Amino acid sequence: MRAAVYHGRRDVRVVDAPEPPEPAAGEITVEVTTGALCGTDLGEFVHGPKLIPLTTRSPASGHLGPVIIGHEFSGRVVARGSDVGSLPVGTRVVPGAGSWCGECRWCREGRVNLCRDYFVYGLHADGGFADYVNVPAKMCCEVPAACGEHAAPIAQPLAVAIHALRRARACPGESVVVVGAGGIGALIIAGAAAAGIDSVIAVDVDRARLEIAERLGASAVVDARTDDVAAVVRSHVGGDGADVVIDAAGKPAGLDSALACVRRGGRVALVGLHAGPAELDLHRVVLNEIELMSSNGLVCEADLPAALDLLASSDLASVVTGRVIDLSDVVPEGLVAMAEGRAGGKVVVCIDR
Repeated sequence: MRAAVYHGRRDVRVVDAPEPPEPAAGEITVEVTTGALCGTDLGEFVHGPKLIPLTTRSPASGHLGPVIIGHEFSGRVVARGSDVGSLPVGTRVVPGAGSWCGECRWCREGRVNLCRDYFVYGLHADGGFADYVNVPAKMCCEVPAACGEHAAPIAQPLAVAIHALRRARACPGESVVVVGAGGIGALIIAGAAAAGIDSVIAVDVDRARLEIAERLGASAVVDARTDDVAAVVRSHVGGDGADVVIDAAGKPAGLDSALACVRRGGRVALVGLHAGPAELDLHRVVLNEIELMSSNGLVCEADLPAALDLLASSDLASVVTGRVIDLSDVVPEGLVAMAEGRAGGKVVVCIDR
């Protein structure tokens, strides 16, 4: 089968790889139809390996060495192991990408994304940029008929965005600022607007991203290159500041903007991953009783169905998609295009046969 295999920094090869074995108990084999690239894939390609266990075995997945990439993908069930339950052969599914044990403290609390043995297909184990992949059935959701093939793989990152909104407890009647309107940030904006939050403000340094944010439902946008971010935000939400600020940028400047925009007693949710330690104005945090929280990944049972419902009932996927490419072009027209800033939005990858 064809597969896009990560061998190291700037070294992803589309090769002929062995098909996966018969699915084990609790697993299904998915014939992959479409996938999507994200910032994590780009980070591994340009700066990695960071998460991929290329030279040190993953303690959770047991994988060591080159890995088939792709943690955002969808397809059809073509084989089932024992103890699968639902999801008959032929069902369209989207995997949530992350595997959990179901037995540790965090799993018992319903926070499976924090499982002590958590790992991600496409990073810590072979993923979905291939003709076939075996995944746990429990992390897969059936795709609604109204959700198109190109939209379906966007369910996984959209579920990450929905999880971030749940963690931030953002709700209608509140004002929400999203700092960083890129991949996940744009989906957070869309999720907030779909949840009935009227005041959603997008902050970014890229005009094209801000235009997409407006199409996704942002009530106002702020260009951080030219505007006084805090002043503009407060002019829209009132002088006290925003109820919720979500930092999806993962940059020191974005963190500073988040603290400058939030009201006293407000909430700041950290979603973007910072490349290194970042300074934090704890004096402001303590005096203003700002609640800090973070968000990582998703909980399949709660977040993935909500993402699929939103994709099935809106044009969100077409708004965020920049290009659709074949698996054979995943490096030049996908990863390299993203690295050079010419992707123009989400890159959807078709696994044509």
